[in-house]
Amino acid sequence: MGVSKDDAQELPRIGFLGVGWIGRHRMEAIAKSGAAQVAGIADDSPQAIAEASCLAPQAKLVRNLDELLDLQLDGVVIATPSALHAEQAMRALDRGTPVFCQKPLGRTEPEVKQVVAAARTADRLLAIDLSYRFTQGMQRIRELIRSGELGSVFAVDLVFHNAYGPDKPWFYDSALSGGGCVMDLGVHLVDLALWTLDARTAGEIRAKLFAQGQPLADPAHQVEDYASVSFSLETGTAVSLACSWRLQAGCDAIIGAAFYGTRGGAALRNVNGSFYDFIAERYRGTGTERLASPPDAWGGRAAVNWVMRLQESDRFSPEAVQLVEVARVIDRIYGR
Repeated sequence: MGVSKDDAQELPRIGFLGVGWIGRHRMEAIAKSGAAQVAGIADDSPQAIAEASCLAPQAKLVRNLDELLDLQLDGVVIATPSALHAEQAMRALDRGTPVFCQKPLGRTEPEVKQVVAAARTADRLLAIDLSYRFTQGMQRIRELIRSGELGSVFAVDLVFHNAYGPDKPWFYDSALSGGGCVMDLGVHLVDLALWTLDARTAGEIRAKLFAQGQPLADPAHQVEDYASVSFSLETGTAVSLACSWRLQAGCDAIIGAAFYGTRGGAALRNVNGSFYDFIAERYRGTGTERLASPPDAWGGRAAVNWVMRLQESDRFSPEAVQLVEVARVIDRIYGR
């Protein structure tokens, strides 16, 4: 169904800073939802700009964030390299513009705290692209846990092994990325545990980090490509986390989040090594019940959800504070 001219004038006007693959995908998801107008695009890459403008020919092409904010937007989507996220998000918030940012929001807990504080001061909506929350499977699992149907959840097993590594050099510079596979992949897993159980961490975090099969010796100049982590939540729940880049595991990816309770268990897991297809199951003893199956076009849902929330209110949401707790766990994994 098309959007009329009058309807389009009422829709939020969104700008996009960074339209590489993921930024362009989020832009396309928002545009297809019909929930917002793509009003402006900024990127350093002429090729990225050209590809994005084909998807949104009505958008104004500008050179940088300042010019984007000058368009008097209702929100901005940030999909630039990690080292830029915190500073760019704060600049947008200081101008009174709500922000949807790629993860991580910051490279460290102090950076994330600064951004959340800026959003609170500006009283503007801040959200992060923690996209796995929006799979049908995780939505069902969270509902089960919140309803008490699994009883008391005492253990969580999280895994994200990627047969490939990032293709941008800055990912391997800890000063620019903030860390390796934990920062890139583990942030999703930590968020899933805290968000699903609505909990904070408690006690010691134990982490073993490796680079090319050897213990990580120089975190200032190396990034880890394998991590094994354990910690507990304030509820007493034991959490184990494993993530990696370039793991020789016989498939493209192994992704899963399993929750075990006193009255049953539930798990999300990818299918046949896929990065996109997931099933969710509930366990009762030796029995299995399917909760969700592919296909499920979940990739852009976090961005669309942010736009829908913008339509209701662009004010600060206290749930952004949980982003600080996720960053705190990541910092403690790195011994910071």
